[in-house]
Amino acid sequence: IGVQAYRIGVELASVFRDVGYWVEHETFPSDEIAIRFHHRLVAIHPFPNGNGRHARLAADFLIERLGGERFSWGGGSLADVGELRARYVTVLRTADNHDIAPLLEFART
Repeated sequence: IGVQAYRIGVELASVFRDVGYWVEHETFPSDEIAIRFHHRLVAIHPFPNGNGRHARLAADFLIERLGGERFSWGGGSLADVGELRARYVTVLRTADNHDIAPLLEFART
């Protein structure tokens, strides 16, 4: 998971530029912008641990900044290894295959 360490800065700069463009040009609805941002942050994987928590927090901050409500992220704690976390990982992998809809739905359940 993640990019090579020397590429983290470049990839983060790229996702920030992309998000700025999406917001400015209303490329996607606000929820989708925040979820795409989340997915890219997880994929970059800048930390040894806590990447999902960091990405969810960043997406929550972004959606609030865009005038929306924070996400529920499946309605439970993703810290526990269990069914909810397994669903989260599954929808992340689905997004890796360019289908963002299940991750967007999960974030709002």
